[in-house]
Amino acid sequence: MILTLTLNPSLDRAVEIDDLVRGEVIRATGARLDPGGKGVNVSRALLANGVPSVAVLPCGGDEGGQLVRLLAAEGVEVVAVPIAGRTRSNITLAEPDGTVTKVNEPGPTLSRDEFDAITARLLDTAHRADWVVVCGSLPPGLPVDGFTALCRQLLDAGLRLAVDTSGPPLRAAAEAGADLVKPNREELAEAVGRPLDGLGDVVDAARQVRAWGAGTVLASLGAQGAVLVDADGVRTGDSPVDQPRSTVGAGDALLAGFLAAGASGPDALAEGLAWGAAAVSLPGSRMPGPADLRRHTVRLHPRPDDLQQLVTQG
Repeated sequence: MILTLTLNPSLDRAVEIDDLVRGEVIRATGARLDPGGKGVNVSRALLANGVPSVAVLPCGGDEGGQLVRLLAAEGVEVVAVPIAGRTRSNITLAEPDGTVTKVNEPGPTLSRDEFDAITARLLDTAHRADWVVVCGSLPPGLPVDGFTALCRQLLDAGLRLAVDTSGPPLRAAAEAGADLVKPNREELAEAVGRPLDGLGDVVDAARQVRAWGAGTVLASLGAQGAVLVDADGVRTGDSPVDQPRSTVGAGDALLAGFLAAGASGPDALAEGLAWGAAAVSLPGSRMPGPADLRRHTVRLHPRPDDLQQLVTQG
């Protein structure tokens, strides 16, 4: 079983439009409401593909109740920790060419007592888990040292820890010794403090994060695929999508597929790429199931420059 923690979950409303024009009344061509948050999406993707998962999350207000009901409707086992604040709502505007504009609320502030309650529930459930996956942004008011302490508690308990976050918490997770971190290109660039213009830059940055203490770095690169850097070296791959609909949750699906396939080596990278590409082909933040996967489109490359050459030629 894979246990996820989303400290700042959301309701995600995705609206499909023909064209985004500021200051105009825009008619929607479609809309859907999904449970949101990186860890929530990882659990949804795993369960859609028959992999057991439990989602731990704080929830508050009517929005929190609706989030739990939406997850229950998808068959997600939820450990919901009540909080005083209101669960946030996010809006995604998706255009036909795959352009996505997101408006994310900051989310509720967590008190120290609420964070301690979440940590206790997570640790109580973690004995059933093969992996604990901590994902998403930190809610307002939660200091980085509190997040660092959480990572160390999980690792000291002998649990395998994967983290997908950004900014100082990403570095904190790596320095704590997380088994796996999964940044995107922008998050990785922010962590190392420099732009990452080419794949060589991405690989160098991933190696730096490993030097801080992370076991494996899986960096998602959008349409350019992903880079995996671990003790065995560097692997890259991509999975082209002819008709992208929404990139929301694609990195979460990538991480879920990678974990589901064992979280190590080229086979896990290929599975993650297939899940991520499938998510891009679906509306809103819908997570892919077996019928959505197109594993034959996945291309693995033995060296980073091979993928760069393919992107340049394409």
